Amino acid sequence: MHLGDVAEVSVQDVPPTSFSRLDGEPSLAIALTKTPDGNTVDVSHAVHEVLADAREELDADGVSTAVTFDQAPFIEESIEGLTTEGGLGLLFAVLVILVFLASIPATLVSAISIPLSLAVTFAAMNLTGYTLNILTLAAMTISIGRIADDSIVVIENIKRHLSYGEDRVDAIVTAVREVGAAITASTVCTVAVFAPIALVGGMAGELFQPFAVTVAIAMGASLVVALVVVPVLAYWFIRVPASADGGVAMREAAELKERRGAWQRAYVPSLSAALRHPAVTLGVAVALLAGTVALVPRMETNFIGNAGQDTLTVTQEFEPGTALAAQDEAAKEVEDVLADADGVETVQTTVGSGDGMAAAFGQGGGAGSASFALALQDDADGETVQDDVSEALDEADLTGEVTVAAGDSGFAGSTVDLVVTAADAEGLADAASTVEDAVTGLDGVADVTNNLAAEQATVQVTVDRDAAAEAGLTEATVSGLLAGAMNESSIGTVDLDGATLDVVVAGDMPATTAEIKKVEVPTAAGMLPLSDLVTVEEVSAPASITRVDGERSATVAVTPSGDDLGALSGTLTEEIEDLDLPDGAEVSVGGLAADQADAFADLGLALIAAILIVYLVMVATFRSIGQPLILLVSVPFAATGALGALLLTGTPLDVAALIGVLMLVGIVVSNAIVLIDLINQYRADGRPLDEAVKEGARQRLRPIVMTAAATILALTPMAFGLTGGGAFISQPLALVVIGGLVSSTLLTLYVVPVIYTLFERRTEDRAPKRAAKAARRAEKAEVKARHAARVAEELAAGTAR
Repeated sequence: MHLGDVAEVSVQDVPPTSFSRLDGEPSLAIALTKTPDGNTVDVSHAVHEVLADAREELDADGVSTAVTFDQAPFIEESIEGLTTEGGLGLLFAVLVILVFLASIPATLVSAISIPLSLAVTFAAMNLTGYTLNILTLAAMTISIGRIADDSIVVIENIKRHLSYGEDRVDAIVTAVREVGAAITASTVCTVAVFAPIALVGGMAGELFQPFAVTVAIAMGASLVVALVVVPVLAYWFIRVPASADGGVAMREAAELKERRGAWQRAYVPSLSAALRHPAVTLGVAVALLAGTVALVPRMETNFIGNAGQDTLTVTQEFEPGTALAAQDEAAKEVEDVLADADGVETVQTTVGSGDGMAAAFGQGGGAGSASFALALQDDADGETVQDDVSEALDEADLTGEVTVAAGDSGFAGSTVDLVVTAADAEGLADAASTVEDAVTGLDGVADVTNNLAAEQATVQVTVDRDAAAEAGLTEATVSGLLAGAMNESSIGTVDLDGATLDVVVAGDMPATTAEIKKVEVPTAAGMLPLSDLVTVEEVSAPASITRVDGERSATVAVTPSGDDLGALSGTLTEEIEDLDLPDGAEVSVGGLAADQADAFADLGLALIAAILIVYLVMVATFRSIGQPLILLVSVPFAATGALGALLLTGTPLDVAALIGVLMLVGIVVSNAIVLIDLINQYRADGRPLDEAVKEGARQRLRPIVMTAAATILALTPMAFGLTGGGAFISQPLALVVIGGLVSSTLLTLYVVPVIYTLFERRTEDRAPKRAAKAARRAEKAEVKARHAARVAEELAAGTAR
């Protein structure tokens, strides 16, 4: 007898567990993930080269390929954009130097610090293992304006001394000595503010630690170039006519020219007025500060801005138990809608339990869902396309729940998660439903999903242990016999036409509860129906269960409709606090809101630590406890411009903006350090307080304005996001630094001299009293000494007698 006499043998396709299509055509999706030490761009290029090499062979077999998700173009475009913006910033900074110094040699000498410092930065990054990526390149691009500051101060002072007719070597040495300590302190402050970044944990710390290290390296290199290279180049290339009278006439002419300049004619009288009316000056400053505080509630806050990825993900959730064929038909309806959407290049669909493309995008692919990966056209705007796709899907009559999300940039999630926990399933379902209903429709909410799996119908078979024992069977034996009757069994493999195929034994499997009960089970007493040994019933059970710390949980995911994540988090918190939840049920806020709260708290502590570090650096520089406090006055006034810039442009305060605030702490005190240092030098030379303040402020006006203008214009391309490269990092940071520099520079030129004068005048007024008190103490000490001497003499005389 042959097998064919008792069974039907045939070659059949394996029943599908998922479907994959590209633009509606059946496809095989392959997801490639780089190794931890791999380079995304290199891997992408290698894959494209392999596909190109196999193009002819694939075409011959009628196979076409398409890349539906590739991070390399986004990275390359971002780097190219940041490089372009950095180049524009370099050009603008050089133009500022040229306009102020009106000398091509002096401009080139100071501008050479930028490429030299960047070259040192590249070399240091290579040694430390940092790669050139969006964050490190953004750090170098943002540093361009600040890199030139030290060299600007040095070359401006050298040029000023040379214009006085001084000997070239003496002029250069004197000029560098005058500003050397000040620019060293200011650069150390700029670098030191990034030290607390090491204390920042989470994603913010991971993102910005390489950023901070890169800025620190660039700043350190710029200081060395300013103190070592710039003076040498100035000696070689800057020429001034010799003076026959030792430079007296040239100095007088140069100082007269300085005083007649438009900047000094505007600044010196206004500074004198501010010094004559300190109460008015400080009153205006305090009013501006109070206005800044009043604007804080209007500020939007976010975690990290939109990275500008050119992909979207659409997810379609089905009712539990929906057949795969029904899911596929419903997914085709969504595909038809997406195919007609403007700006969409390709649509990759995964239906069912496939885990290829789903794994690549971190979404979809579950047994009750379909995932659609949308690659956008090169000129498409991601937010516009997302809005259009959402609107088109809402208008269509589709099966299941369909949601749209921006492609994951890898920097942060996209939802605020409300995590609901409860002791029992009924309480959890009630609480999750209550939370979902409460937050749906709130301002700032685009979409709400609940991951609590809906209950689905399940056939439950319960073995009657006593009946099974009487039949000579165990519970495990009954379960195994039923499993064998319900499933096909693989008994081996066979090679046919060069292919290895599984050999599967399939019979008539029960499809209803009645048929399950009729399954015959072999026992010692003969064949028995399964119903004699088990209870078969249809029950409802959740498709999946999630737990947090041992308690059953559900997550209500809220997708924000705008950029004001802080306001949405506050609204959600207020809403859930007022809910009447079942006993034992609790709700906590997680996701983006928790990430933002943690990052803001860490960066707030880092900001406080940075201010303390800057203060210690200035105490060491000025050997004074009081004067550094005067310089720190410029820090809160920087917030005025920073906040104003964000509000005027509608940019939320996010982690990148806070890094800008941190950077601003080091930058804004630089101008004050340069100013106060020269005033202290003049006072040490014996000049009266008022004269030292006015002359020091007058002399430092041009370098302060030059460095601020160079930094501002160098950051302007990034502030406008001209190329869009890395804008989610560089744009808010640039806006904060620009706004803060504008306000702090203006206030530094007026408020700092006023506070310095009040502080030092009070010190001078107390000097005579302290001198008199010291004299009285010395006189008393002398009297005591004479008295002690007389007593000693008397004792000595008495001993002698």
